[in-house]
Amino acid sequence: MKYIIMADGKGTRWDNYNHIPKHFIKIGNETLLERTVRLLKEREPSSTVYITSHDPRYEVKGAIRYEPLHNVLEIDRFTEELIADDVCFLYGDTYYSEEAMDRITGEKVKDLMFFGNEKSIVAIKVKDGALFKQHVDRVRTLFLHHLISSCKGWQVYQSFAGLPYTHKEIGEHYIYLKDETRDFNSPSDLK
Repeated sequence: MKYIIMADGKGTRWDNYNHIPKHFIKIGNETLLERTVRLLKEREPSSTVYITSHDPRYEVKGAIRYEPLHNVLEIDRFTEELIADDVCFLYGDTYYSEEAMDRITGEKVKDLMFFGNEKSIVAIKVKDGALFKQHVDRVRTLFLHHLISSCKGWQVYQSFAGLPYTHKEIGEHYIYLKDETRDFNSPSDLK
């Protein structure tokens, strides 16, 4: 399995709080990125882990930093050239519990599987890369034609699950994580 930790966002809501990018929030003695890489490597030592970022500070032992070729819209975080069969997209600004990482890495997927809670999607496991790309492209097109107001993981899930784009709804192909796994978008999330 190939894991892609998306860490090439703009961080505008975080606004360089405490003078660090949110991916460098320390939990104990490791950053969010270091923790995610460690958890992945403990579960799948032979896996390939990428961190997508143009910033050289994002080099983490056990992972390969990859500079995306295209990153304009939020949906571009799903680095198009890395979309393939048997990949899993994870978010670099997320604290993953041990239990969540067990579930994400251990879940067998038929086509696409989304993991998260009522607020956030924290991982997308892709068995069929062409199917995932089809939904990413659909969401991008709808957004560019002003038919939807946002284009990120939730809209990809809504497209795949056939759900309305008007509100967040959890249906099939979504594994609800009932633990401490949470993402950090703003300083209030950290507090």
